[in-house]
Amino acid sequence: MSISPMSPEDALAPGTHIELIDALVEQGWYVGEKVIAPALCDALHQELAMLKEVEALEEAGIGRGREHLLRKDIRGDAIHWLNQESEAQRLYLEAMRRLQASLNQTLFLGLFEYEAHFAHYPAGAFYKRHLDSFRGRSNRVVSTVGYLTPDWPFDGGGEMVIYAADDAERELARVVPNAGTFACFLSESVPHEVLPTRYPRSSIAGWFRRNASLGGVLDPAR
Repeated sequence: MSISPMSPEDALAPGTHIELIDALVEQGWYVGEKVIAPALCDALHQELAMLKEVEALEEAGIGRGREHLLRKDIRGDAIHWLNQESEAQRLYLEAMRRLQASLNQTLFLGLFEYEAHFAHYPAGAFYKRHLDSFRGRSNRVVSTVGYLTPDWPFDGGGEMVIYAADDAERELARVVPNAGTFACFLSESVPHEVLPTRYPRSSIAGWFRRNASLGGVLDPAR
């Protein structure tokens, strides 16, 4: 699906950067509806469907490197890392690069790069409550989730629940996975989970990162 007339400035709704940054400062998280341009959502959703069709998705795990484990009792999605192999990916990643620049300029976060993957949740899948930072690896600073599934049914489940950092039982928000919705939150301090979904659910999960060196290697691979 060609989206060549679209520019990175058109990928996110006008005013998103300002609203998002204000929300991060005030409460540590942001949720906006109809943020991602519909044509871009459609192209990314179709690409994820194609990747699933050709069996190019891999089961998601928890942890990184030697600590990476497959735990279906914790999360049940399948993923494919974005690598700029399509026009839609390049446009989305450029939009995130511009958001990264705004975050650095305004909040002085020192963000080094952005990494992201498609996430497909089959019916019945979930992701239990967690933080996005890894033990001993605090380089993920700001998390993002862009939702891609069109016409999400009211009884579809699959909401992302955002919890208060100081009260594990207090819900701050439930994010319905409607196409175009965009969520953003502080990776190390905002607990969240994905409730069981009743229908296939598509999204892009991403993280703005600070640089981390390990064993003399600059920003080691995932």
